[in-house]
Amino acid sequence: MRSPSRQKKGAFAFRPSLARLVTTKRLLARIVLFFEQLLPPLMPVLSVIAFYLSASWFGLFRSVPDWLRILLLIAFAGAFLVSLLPFRTLRWPRIAEADRMLEERNGLPHQPVTVQEDEPAFDTPFGRALWREHQTRMAEKIAALDAGLPRPDIAAHDRFALRAVPALLLVTAFGYSLSINGGSIRDALQAAPEQVVSDPAVRIDAWVTPPSYTGRAPIYLTADGSEQAPIGIPQFSGLTVRVSGGKTAEKVVFRKANGEAQDISVQADTKPQQTAAPASQALVAQTHMMKLQENGALEVNGRRWSFEVLPDKAPEIAFDGLPKRSVNGALEIAFTVKDDYGVQEAHAEIVPVETDPTATPLYPLPEYRLDIPRRNARDAKGVTSRNLTEHPLAGKRVRITLVAKDAAGQTGRSPPYEMALPSRPFNEPLAAAVAEERQVFALDTRKMPQAIALNEALTIRPEETIPKLTNYLLLESALARMKLARGEDALKDTAQYLWEIALGMEDGDLSLAERKLREAQQNLADALDRNAPDAEIKKLMDELRKAMQDYMTELAERMQNAPMQPNQNAQNILRQQDLERMMDQIENLARSGNRDAAQQMLSELQRMMNNLQAGRPQRGQQSQENSEARKQIDKLGEILRDQQKLMEQTFRLDQQLRDRMQRGESDMGENDPLLDEMNPGENGEPQDQQQGQQGKEGQPPSDQMTAEQLREALKQLRAQQDALGKQLGELQKSLGEMGMKPGPGFGQAQREMEGAGRELGQGRGQPAVEGQGRALEALRQGARDMMNQMMQAQQGQQGQGPNGQVGQGDQNGRDPLGRPRRPQGPDFGDNSVKVPDEIDVQRAREILDAIREKLGNNPPQEMERRYLERLLDIQ
Repeated sequence: MRSPSRQKKGAFAFRPSLARLVTTKRLLARIVLFFEQLLPPLMPVLSVIAFYLSASWFGLFRSVPDWLRILLLIAFAGAFLVSLLPFRTLRWPRIAEADRMLEERNGLPHQPVTVQEDEPAFDTPFGRALWREHQTRMAEKIAALDAGLPRPDIAAHDRFALRAVPALLLVTAFGYSLSINGGSIRDALQAAPEQVVSDPAVRIDAWVTPPSYTGRAPIYLTADGSEQAPIGIPQFSGLTVRVSGGKTAEKVVFRKANGEAQDISVQADTKPQQTAAPASQALVAQTHMMKLQENGALEVNGRRWSFEVLPDKAPEIAFDGLPKRSVNGALEIAFTVKDDYGVQEAHAEIVPVETDPTATPLYPLPEYRLDIPRRNARDAKGVTSRNLTEHPLAGKRVRITLVAKDAAGQTGRSPPYEMALPSRPFNEPLAAAVAEERQVFALDTRKMPQAIALNEALTIRPEETIPKLTNYLLLESALARMKLARGEDALKDTAQYLWEIALGMEDGDLSLAERKLREAQQNLADALDRNAPDAEIKKLMDELRKAMQDYMTELAERMQNAPMQPNQNAQNILRQQDLERMMDQIENLARSGNRDAAQQMLSELQRMMNNLQAGRPQRGQQSQENSEARKQIDKLGEILRDQQKLMEQTFRLDQQLRDRMQRGESDMGENDPLLDEMNPGENGEPQDQQQGQQGKEGQPPSDQMTAEQLREALKQLRAQQDALGKQLGELQKSLGEMGMKPGPGFGQAQREMEGAGRELGQGRGQPAVEGQGRALEALRQGARDMMNQMMQAQQGQQGQGPNGQVGQGDQNGRDPLGRPRRPQGPDFGDNSVKVPDEIDVQRAREILDAIREKLGNNPPQEMERRYLERLLDIQ
């Protein structure tokens, strides 16, 4: 129940909204009155704080002794406490004071707020009614009450305006604090730093050299150390400070972020000789050097430079697809690599899945170096192919992990991938058995007795299992070596001898030539990677050409001795000029300075040679060429050519007809060769073009024809158009008999041909040309569909040979080198071969010669000279 003192009176009793408004205005008024009390005593407190900040920012505390600093700090603290004493008299304003302030500041007479709480002196009915009417009229004036802002009247407390002094001093001190000599608020709470006197006679030259692999320019430090913000530098940057002048040796200090100081020693070759005079020692410039690996500041001769070291992140590397096996057993790995400054080296770590801790392997783990593009090593993709079939782990389950290393020595690793390491496919059982003997004791030399037992088992009945006497003698000699082998070198010689025996049984001299070719390719790749001189590159290119020639010669002899396979037609035979052209381009790119492109093309050559098979018969190999399909491709090409030629004839006749209609039939033009194409000649034309062209002897040339004769010539072309449509129908029928489904493009082309024939029959050339154009486009679409079906059918027939060996002919439309073939018949615009042309290489060489010549003329502008040097700086 509400107390009588809190009951609403007057107009507030029957107007609640007015009561709430007055309550809000009273609260605001009391807040204003409170701040009017608060602000005058607050001025001394703010003045003390302003004087303290000004003294700190002016550097007063760091420039006085510690006892004076502590004394000043106590004085400021005492002044601050004394300035808080007036706050004891603060109180919260009363309601009556708030009402009076509202009435006075709003200029309301008759006290309209107070009167609502008053009662009449005489309590009579007429007096109460009159008083209520007076309260209602006064209440109408309350709606526009405004408490206003505080009016503390500070001037009455500070008649001389001394409050402006700390304000101006504070602003001035803040501006001074931004300079190099400005102080800090913390100076009063910490001991003054050691006073360092700067010797003006000492000259400081300091700079930071980022690592070369970052590609960033050196950073020269200002002579006065005016840098305010820390200088961002790459991790492992070199700091060089050269001090000269002065009378004494300067101390160069690097202060770490944790406050630890480290003296930067003088470089050995710049230290003054002990026998020199003291005066001459001061004149010798001294060089201080260190590697920056963490944040800190350089302090020398009263100057200071702060550094923020940017960490060098570890590289990232991952598989770009799954590792796979090439045709000759090489391991092909596609990868992606990323690093903030570029990857320096990457390799694949190959370890066996199942290991025996007590085993004594004869060979170390295989090495697999990844080819990293040098120009875009920060975020790059690559594919590397290496032949590891000679390693004893070939055919075993291994775990492959990609490892990338940057120039700072940091490494990044990819998730491991398990697979069977590709091995060399042996078609001769005897060669495979010899390779197995070698693998047994090469993985664990303690198993040499088991390998000897395998060899002896092969020669139990040699007259039945070993048809060649040479192979039998090789096995016997290998057995003798295995029994006599002692020591690591002898065991390795025996293992190598067994491998050569296996290769000789399988391929004869072809394997030796292949090994020499692989070694020549690897030597050239290593030379390109280390930027070898042009003379060495030329020598290695000559060795590669010789090894390639020997390999191709052995391969050609093998293909001649082997029976012809269905896929060994002219299109599958490797051409020597293709390889010669590619090697010439590699040498030209290397000589012109584009070593990265040369290395990439060499890697592509290695991949193509890995995908090349020796032309020997394979068990289960099927025919990969369909002569009937090639006939249909040739026939389609003829239809496309004839349709294109017919459209050109139609267009020419239509244009001449339009000219006759515009100029009149009597106007004659110059000679037009169209008549020779229309009339049959003794040289002959295709039979499908002779139909409808048997004009009469003595028929005038087209430039002498009238408009009516031109219309008649257009009508005669209908026979050719109908003949082409008939040929297209026969082609679709033949494709259906071959089990292929003609695409919708052929049906659309035949309909367009029929429409163009009807237009030609009526002598209308323009609509006929449009229909012929649409027929050509539909023919091309149908041809693409037909080629896709043929390729899919050939891939299905091709399958895989023994040991997972894929045939060489027509796989995905590529030749034995793995490159896209030149299409037979029509070319549908699928040209994905992007090999630099000889003209492009020559043009690149000319540009480099022009840049060298311009740089040799000593350009007057420094900026131009540096630009030319950067162009010639091939990293």
